[in-house]
Amino acid sequence: MTALPRIVGMVHLPPLPGAPRFDGDREALRRRARRDAHTLVDGGVDALLVENYGDAPFYPDEAPAHVVASMTRLVGAVRREVDCPVGVNVLRNDARAAISIAAAAGADFVRVNVHTGARVTDQGVIEGRAHETLRLRDRLDADVSILADADVKHSAPLGAGHGEPIADVVDRGLAAGVVVSGERTGETVATERLTAAAEQCADLDVPLYVGSGVTPETVGETLAVADGVIVGTALKRGGETTAPVDESRVRALVDAA
Repeated sequence: MTALPRIVGMVHLPPLPGAPRFDGDREALRRRARRDAHTLVDGGVDALLVENYGDAPFYPDEAPAHVVASMTRLVGAVRREVDCPVGVNVLRNDARAAISIAAAAGADFVRVNVHTGARVTDQGVIEGRAHETLRLRDRLDADVSILADADVKHSAPLGAGHGEPIADVVDRGLAAGVVVSGERTGETVATERLTAAAEQCADLDVPLYVGSGVTPETVGETLAVADGVIVGTALKRGGETTAPVDESRVRALVDAA
């Protein structure tokens, strides 16, 4: 895989049609996605990751057709607006939908929260489906890279000693890159864990991304260890995850990097 860019900015979609908090304005969703995408690119990020963050409570592992349809429309709108790699993450863990959306909308990569192993989450037990995800990508003939989380945030191993070793995510799940994150959205990754993950990824010759807790104050030291960062909360107005992207915050982080 060609290494993904260093700074990936999050396009957090507001609640989509069918979600409990959807406000009824479909066109506003498209305007918000396009505006956040432009603001991130104008601020200097290298790639975008579109995610249905506003859809809580999330479907565990199979988003219904109306979610897939809305996200395909919105990812396509973002893809047409920017000249940089675009990724897709369908929460909580619908990798098949993400691959399908990426293939249809011309996106470049997907993020899969639980690609191998099993995790206990607020949606219940979620099991990785790497065997299905990779075969679907082949059937669709989709040139889409897979970034897979190891010990993803907002979750715990199903049993003691049964987390997802990075080697399993890469060697057995065939992920092209690995994401590590803190325990919750916006929380930092422990230094010891980041260092250990970087050593493993270097041995496996895959890029390592930090998926939470990155700020202008920490991005430099983070990129000294990891290959890239996925940033959302720190780039929003007031540091609120659900707020629109703030270009001054984007530029501050990019300059610090």
